[in-house]
Amino acid sequence: MKIWVDADACPVVIKEILFRAAQRTKIEVTLVANQSVQIPRSRHINFIHVAQGFDVADNEIVKRLKAGDLVITSDIPLAADVIEKKGVALSPRGEMYTADNIKARLNMRDFMESLRSSGVDTGGPAAMSQGDRKTFANHLDKLLTRNAV
Repeated sequence: MKIWVDADACPVVIKEILFRAAQRTKIEVTLVANQSVQIPRSRHINFIHVAQGFDVADNEIVKRLKAGDLVITSDIPLAADVIEKKGVALSPRGEMYTADNIKARLNMRDFMESLRSSGVDTGGPAAMSQGDRKTFANHLDKLLTRNAV
């Protein structure tokens, strides 16, 4: 298993959790972004810089993804593509995207997008909480433990 990170919008605290996990487990973590991202020097942590543009980083992740790989993203269409390719998708808030819940999440995303485009202020996501970090770390640990077996 490899871990791919949609790094443009991934919170720093989540990247730090992933960096520690890469060192501890020796699993390869690759961050993909269209802007420079600072990563620690490690043979287990990589960065791919892609061109600017809509979904360029997402497309690069999908192109390189293998079945069983883990993708960290809050991008629901990317998560749907990951699931379609038999990968595992986890949000930075610790939500597991699954074949059972991804269609409902896509529908909600599209609904909220239509509200915003018609001028409704839907607000943004809540700030990341300590509980979100803990949920993410717990799901990550379970996935890494399962992979080690």
